[in-house]
Amino acid sequence: MARPDRPNPDSSRGGTARGPAAYDPGMRLQAGFVSPAERAAVLTRLGTLKPLWEQRYSTVRPLPPREEQRELLRPVYWLGNWQCACLGYYHPPRGLLDRCVAAEPFPAPLAAWVKRTEAIVHRTMPKAYVPRGWTLNTCLVNFYGDRDVDGKRDDRARVGAHRDFEPGPVASISLGARAVFQFVDAKGAPIRTMWLEAGALQVFAGPKWKDEAFHRVQRVEKHADELPPSIAGFHTRRVNFTFRYVPPEHVVPLARLSAEGRDDVRAYVETLAESSPFWAAALADESRAATAR
Repeated sequence: MARPDRPNPDSSRGGTARGPAAYDPGMRLQAGFVSPAERAAVLTRLGTLKPLWEQRYSTVRPLPPREEQRELLRPVYWLGNWQCACLGYYHPPRGLLDRCVAAEPFPAPLAAWVKRTEAIVHRTMPKAYVPRGWTLNTCLVNFYGDRDVDGKRDDRARVGAHRDFEPGPVASISLGARAVFQFVDAKGAPIRTMWLEAGALQVFAGPKWKDEAFHRVQRVEKHADELPPSIAGFHTRRVNFTFRYVPPEHVVPLARLSAEGRDDVRAYVETLAESSPFWAAALADESRAATAR
């Protein structure tokens, strides 16, 4: 296993976490971060999830000007707090409120990943890259694979260039097939291309990689076993866990979300509540609070 205080990033022209390279204060890429026991435990936990197919915009409020409603490319699940697409993702300085809804806590194996990752960040990254109070308190679980469309498999194992606007370092861990991951500039020109292997830890932070560059998943290898959970009409070959930080004052329980926000996400929460005790309790709290208003 690579030493966490001297990671081995890949070459900018490709490669894996195994090749030696110059030390970069804003980038960590550590192979073998996930142990076999942790992988087994996480796969078991994944089998209990019921990911959502979200619509990009609200279904109860008017669409933004010149936009058309569309379903997200892949199913997702959030832990720690949920950022529904219809609410608008967390985006400081203006997109702070009514964006992040308190969600299920991390299961034990993910909590172990977070603890180790936070230690690596605090030990090895410049203090200027790590905001006061920073902790990895939210996780987007993306399911990459093929969707059944008109009797054929449509490859959904990619994501376009974007930035993550939550403050501080972002950590990424994947299971399943390896993926081609790129950092690109504002015009889409590649800055750095790498293979993200199953079980590797990637952390990026600071002005170069987090604030200025965009990142994207170009493709995911197809020769891989299907991963849990069972999703009707979808075949998962890579699951990615992206851990980020949202200041606690910007995370609210469902019952304290704005009335418009509750209307936007109620159908999603009702679906989640069918298989999640956490969301069933949140829905009941929201109903009691609405009655008391």
